[in-house]
Amino acid sequence: MFSAGWGFAREVLSGRCFRYNGAMSHLIVDERKCRRDGICVESCPVGIIELREEKAVPTPADGADALCISCGHCVAVCPYGAMSLDTMASEDCPPVQGEWALTPEQTEHFLRSRRSIRVYREEPVEKEKLRRLIEIARYAPSGHNAQPVQWLVVHDADEVNRMAGMAADWMRSVLKANPDMGRGMLLDRIIAARDAGKDTICRGAHHLVVTHGPEKDPVVPSACTIALAYLELAAPSLGLGACWAGYLHVAALQWPPLKEALALPEGHAFQGGMMVGYPKYRYKRFPLRKDPLITWGQPGEPL
Repeated sequence: MFSAGWGFAREVLSGRCFRYNGAMSHLIVDERKCRRDGICVESCPVGIIELREEKAVPTPADGADALCISCGHCVAVCPYGAMSLDTMASEDCPPVQGEWALTPEQTEHFLRSRRSIRVYREEPVEKEKLRRLIEIARYAPSGHNAQPVQWLVVHDADEVNRMAGMAADWMRSVLKANPDMGRGMLLDRIIAARDAGKDTICRGAHHLVVTHGPEKDPVVPSACTIALAYLELAAPSLGLGACWAGYLHVAALQWPPLKEALALPEGHAFQGGMMVGYPKYRYKRFPLRKDPLITWGQPGEPL
């Protein structure tokens, strides 16, 4: 239920809003606000809203109920707040603050300033701040608006270190079974560093944020990856730093003790992990990167 509650319900019951009780029964149109301009029709990702007559309000297409993905595009795009779903009232959706939009220069500065943080302060992050970070990351896009991402936060630093130790055990097993491959992955150096008291697996991070979801759902891997990318980009706004836990990721897919320690729900698979903490240092300039390799042309045409 949305917070507009009784006020919105009275609007529907009074006849000021049209609620379609056939296909796409959760589509609600406020006739007083609707300008019949077709913006919602053009913007619907799955094409299930129609203007059937010149002066009619938007109407769900045949079969819309089964096709609607409840993405809220129709609610978000209407300039007049005329569109709602029964799970998403227009007045409950915060307005976009146009004056906050980044310029191209600000956007470039923001993205180029992103750094993978591998040195952290000896200070734990408050759970509410990590919750806020995940609240932001949950708005990452997902195929068909499935929103399948689930989150595991390993908040205890000792537990993060224990899992890093399990990843090290996996590395030892790889070096034993295939020394050349293990050395090619620099696993011998990582083990030597850990034995000397330096963690280069989880970098001494206090916290680990893991994404997971049903392993048979084809949408899950990309959705989890994008959500973690959102999380990493949002971290600096909260004074935090993050880094992809790549070695832990590979170990979690292959090493049974680590899989057991993660204790994910039955049928779920580890999709990615992010180390999170307060950065010890601030970066002062942008490092250089390779020039982009761009191909212009149509597939099959000579370049």
